[in-house]
This record gives sequence, C-alpha cells and structure tokens, in this order.
Amino acid sequence: MLIALLATSASAAPLRPAHDDLLRTYVAARAAEAFGDDGRAAQLYAGLAARDPANPTIAQRALGGAISAGDMPLALRLAHGLKPADRSLVARMLLVGDDLRANRIAAALAQIGVPGQTPDLGFMAPFISAWDLATHSDAAALETLGQVSVAGPLGPFLTEQRGLMLAALKRTAEAEPFATRAIAAAGGREQRMRLAMAEAFRAAGDRPRALALLQGPGRSLALGRARLVSNQAIAYRVGAPAGAYAEVLLGIAISLVRDGSLDVPIALAQVARFTAPDNSEAVIVLGLLFDQAKRNDAALAAFAQIGRDDLLVDQARDAQARTLLSAKRGPEALKLASDAANAKGADAGDFTRLGDVLDELDRHGDAANAYLRAIALQPAGSNDGWTNYLLAGSALESAGRWQEARATIQQGLKLAPDQPLLLNFLGYTELTHGENLEGAEAMIRKASELRPSDSSITDSLGWALFKRGKVSEAIATLEKATAGDPAQSEIGEHLGDALYSAGRRFEARFAWRAAMVTAEETESKRIAAKIDRGLEPATAAP
Repeated sequence: MLIALLATSASAAPLRPAHDDLLRTYVAARAAEAFGDDGRAAQLYAGLAARDPANPTIAQRALGGAISAGDMPLALRLAHGLKPADRSLVARMLLVGDDLRANRIAAALAQIGVPGQTPDLGFMAPFISAWDLATHSDAAALETLGQVSVAGPLGPFLTEQRGLMLAALKRTAEAEPFATRAIAAAGGREQRMRLAMAEAFRAAGDRPRALALLQGPGRSLALGRARLVSNQAIAYRVGAPAGAYAEVLLGIAISLVRDGSLDVPIALAQVARFTAPDNSEAVIVLGLLFDQAKRNDAALAAFAQIGRDDLLVDQARDAQARTLLSAKRGPEALKLASDAANAKGADAGDFTRLGDVLDELDRHGDAANAYLRAIALQPAGSNDGWTNYLLAGSALESAGRWQEARATIQQGLKLAPDQPLLLNFLGYTELTHGENLEGAEAMIRKASELRPSDSSITDSLGWALFKRGKVSEAIATLEKATAGDPAQSEIGEHLGDALYSAGRRFEARFAWRAAMVTAEETESKRIAAKIDRGLEPATAAP
C-alpha cells in the first residue's frame, strides 16, 4: 500500500523515479497541511489517492482537507469514491447537504439511513422529513418534528426550528412565542435569529409581527424595516429542508467550539455554507472559526464575501477589523474602520468600531473621541447605549483625562443606574486615584450584589476594602475572587499585597508567584520586586 511504502521509503533501497515522485508529493502535502493550506494539501492527497484506490486513508485525508478548504467539487468526488463504511461523519453530512441543496429529499434520507455507519445520523431523519412536509404545507410536519429527541444533538435548536416551521405553515400567532424565546436564547446569533424570524413572518404575510421583531437601534434593523415596508425579502429565509439543515449545522459547529479542536466546527460551517449558499451567517461563522484557528487570511477572505447590502455587513466589518488587529495589520484595520465612519450614513456602530481599533492601537484620546461621537449618534433609549459610555470613559482614563472620564461614566449611570460594569469601573478608578473611597466602595459593593459571580468585580470589592483598611475582610473577598478566576494576575497581586500587609508573608509570596504566570511585562517586574524585597510603597499595586 502507498502509506506503507512512504513510511518505509526512508530506510529502503534507493527509490525508483515513480516512488521518489510519490514521496515528494506526500511530503509536499504534509507541508501544505502544516502551513494551513488545506486546499493544496487536498489536491496533492487526492492525486496520491488516485494512485492507490484500494487504500481509503489518503482519500479520507484529501476529503477532510477539501471540505476544510471549501473545495466542494473535489470533496464530493472523493466522498462518492469512498465506500459508505469509510466515510467520515462530516463527509456523510456533506452528501446529505448536497442532496438537500438539489431538493433530493429521498436521496438525503437514504444517505442518513445507510446501515453500518457510525456515528448514527438517524437523529436527522425526522427533522428533514418534517421540513419536507412543511414545504408542502402539511400540518403533520409539527408532529414529525416532535419525534426529534430533546436530549439529542438537535435538542438545543428545537425552539427556533418550531418557530420557523410554524411561520412556514402560516401559523404565525403560534410561532411568535417560540420566536421570542429563540431570539432571547440566541446569544451572539441574536441579530441573525431576529432577521430570520422576521423574514419568516413576512413570507407568511404577517407584516405586523415581522415589524415587531425589527424594532430597535442599529442599521441592520433599520434596513430590515425599510425592506419590509417595500415588501422585499429581509434576509435569507429558512423555509426548506436545505436551509433548516444548514441552520442547525451552524448551531452544532458553534456548540462544538468549546470542546477544543476547531477542525470539525470549520468543516460543519463549510458544509452549511455549501448547503445554503445564500445564508451569509454561515460565511461569518466560518470566518470567525478561521480567526479563532489563527488562519487569518482565510478568515479575511470569508468576511470579504459579505456584500455591503447584506444586513449582517456590520458584523462582518467588526470581525474583519478584529482579525486584522490580531494579525498585527493595524493600518489596514484603521483604514477599514475609518472608511466606514467617514461614509455617508455612518451610524453609532461605525464610530464604536473606529474607537475599538484606535484604542487597540494605543491612540486612546482619538478612541475616546470616536466613542463620544458614537454616543452622539446612538438612538435615545437604546438598551445597550451605556456600553459606549463605558468605552469612552475607559479610553479617556487611559489618555490621562480622568475628570472627563469620570463625567462620562456618570452620564452613563444616569442612563443605566444599575449597570454593574459602569458602577465597578467608576468605583475602581476612583480607588486608583485615591478619591471618594467610601463612595467607591459603595458603588463596587452594589455592582457585586448585582453580579456576584463576576470575579473581577469581586476583586474590585476586595481591593476597596483593603484600601479602606479592612484587611481581614479584604483577604476573604480576594480569596473568593482568586478561586473564581485563578488565571487573572491582577487578582493574585491584590491578594498578595493584602496578605503581606496582614503579616502572612509566605502566603503573600505564593500569591505573587501565581500572579507572575500570567502578568504582563510591567506588572511582572513590579511583582518580582515584591517577591524579592517584600511590599514597599513603590511596588504596591495601584
């Protein structure tokens, strides 16, 4: 077999030309993999697989690379060439997606039901069947959807899918509570979920319910409302098996990210994009996954595919700017953000993005001005309008403009008096300036009561207690903060300072050494000095 030949070639007799060519191709494929060029690796592996068709291993490797690179013609050719038992889970999902995209429902169900394949994809069968029934306005769709196990892989997505299906059946009054719950639980997908549900209601002829979902600040929702008024499609509609299948694949991909490896989430996002090519969320999710995998060029290429008329373009621009910054391409990030902020019709989000980029580039004064411009442009009564006050206050403080920072945060607190992050920022910053210590402790204590599980706020409370001479209470509070977030160096340094002040010097040095593990360079030098000489006024945490 080819793999055995390649594995033993280094110790074998001199290679014949054909064998030498195989080895060079294999080494080139491995090198392409190592450098993240999945497309080239897949092409090279596919060439090797054609030379050894009886061995599925190289073909499987080529198939995985082709899916990761989004080369679906090659991936489909390789998947069809493998025996059913040799196909990976993602390969089988690709074949199902290919059939659904062409509306070959029976073929998709047959792919799912091939015996002897593991893991079993049977959980998808009632889901796909239900959506097929829904496209034919068959009320049995809901009963069939009920066969999907709540405890199975699709369980987390049943609320949104039931809402979308009820809307597809034009039962919008019944769909509304499911839509509301799905949007509330969507997290980072909230905007996309809101647009998808609104489009489902619009397509069902229920414009009032569609309009209700589009209320709120931001350009995307405003454009959605304008499209609704002119009876244009708002966004990609999930109204058929292919779209619904792609939607749950994206949800599964996102849920798998927390398990560590990004290979399967990226592959699933690629399959989702292939199955529903008009769903721009799939492109953005794919870009975000590439960014997390440090595949910056692939991430930027994905974000660039989102057109300026897409309602998710602001999300794509935000992600593009973050990727450019993480790739140390600050001038490009600044140009992207500046162009959007200087364009006609720029809104608060454009200036917030510009502020984020400038702040990351340590241009804190300019960042503060951008955030203040965002505040001036944001709609009155915006639920999350307080965030720009927090960002502006932080940038002003970093720029050495403390009095302006305090006034800005105080304005934010008038808008959101019970916002724990605002309360904590103002209280902690007053501590560092040695001002209003009693009031600072009161604000931080209120923030801690509002968000008791936030270790950073707990740390602020402990530090306020320490600054006010309540050392025993401070140590207990800081120990709680450290237990909640042991990797945060600032908390460990605070605990060490408090312990040292209480005469517990061995424990203090232990806390400082733990803080050293994740401390930045400036903090690391200060902590090292304390470990060496003990706590002195010059080395005390600010």
